[in-house]
This record gives sequence, C-alpha cells and structure tokens, in this order.
Amino acid sequence: MFSEELKSFRRLGFRHLLLQCLNFASVIASGLMLWKGLGLITNTESPIVVVLSGSMEPAFYRGDLLFLTNPAHERYHTGDITVYQVPGAAIPIVHRVLETHDMPATVASVDPTTPARQYLLTKGDNNNADDLALYNGLRFLERGHVVGKVRGFLPYVGYVTIAMNDFPQLKYALLGGLGLMALIQRE
Repeated sequence: MFSEELKSFRRLGFRHLLLQCLNFASVIASGLMLWKGLGLITNTESPIVVVLSGSMEPAFYRGDLLFLTNPAHERYHTGDITVYQVPGAAIPIVHRVLETHDMPATVASVDPTTPARQYLLTKGDNNNADDLALYNGLRFLERGHVVGKVRGFLPYVGYVTIAMNDFPQLKYALLGGLGLMALIQRE
C-alpha cells in the first residue's frame, strides 16, 4: 500500500511537491500570525502559558493551560494570579500577588497626576515562602516583569506541551509526521 502511494506521489511531479510545501508553509505562517494577533489583542507577548510545576496547587495543577491579558492601565491587586519573568530566568513563573506597593514615579515628584509605579511581591499557593529568592536580586517585581494576569484556564490541556518538552523525540516525530502528511496529501 505504501509503495503505491510512493509511486503515485512520484507521478505528480515537482509542481505538486512545491504546492504542498507552500500549503504547509502557509499553515505555519497562519499559526504564527494568529499567535501574534492574539498577543496584540491581549497586550502580552505570551497570551497562553502552561503550568509547569505544582507551586500553585490547588488553584492550578501541572499541565493546566492559562489564558493571560495584560491591560496597560490596570493595577494589580493582592490575590491576582500573575505570570512573571525576571531577567536571567529561563521560564515564566505563575504565582499569586501577596503584596502591592505604590510609589511615586520619581521620589522628587509631588505632582498628583504622575502615575505611581507599582511593585509586587508574589508567592505560590503551595509554597511556604514568598518569591524574593526567585527575583534574582530584585527586591520587588515591577510592571515590566509581569507577562500577564490569569483570566481563565483549561485543565490538563497543556500536558501535550509538557510531554513534547520532556521527550524531544516526540516533538520531532509529531512535526515530521505532520510535514509528511502535508506533502503526500492530495487535494
């Protein structure tokens, strides 16, 4: 059966192969455009993240898929669940805001119209201590470190991503299979 498919594939020629490659490239480009468009709408570079640890149990478990937004003028409040990334950290962290501190934009500024800078202290629900040790020398998180605020989630859907990171061969097999299907599919 496979040899028949291969023979019919050879008969289609170079133009068909090129068309299938272009179709595959357009699917990949469409996915990237969708991701970037979603990022623009939600004002975050990463509108969807996967929980990688148990530090937020029982609110979120490993493998949960989180949906984020980062409204430009919204303040964070104690109890909000944020995703942040500090300089030097490899992956973003999902934790709850434990404390907020508002400071004037500049200490010398007394102008009431000057927006205050907000500093955050976070902690995982399942952790015993706050996240100061995770901040890489920073005393508090600033707004620039926050990737987004959690707005919703889908339980366990992110296990596919975790499996592909834990077993890179699975990722390559899946991508290779999708690429092969795109090439041999006839329309």
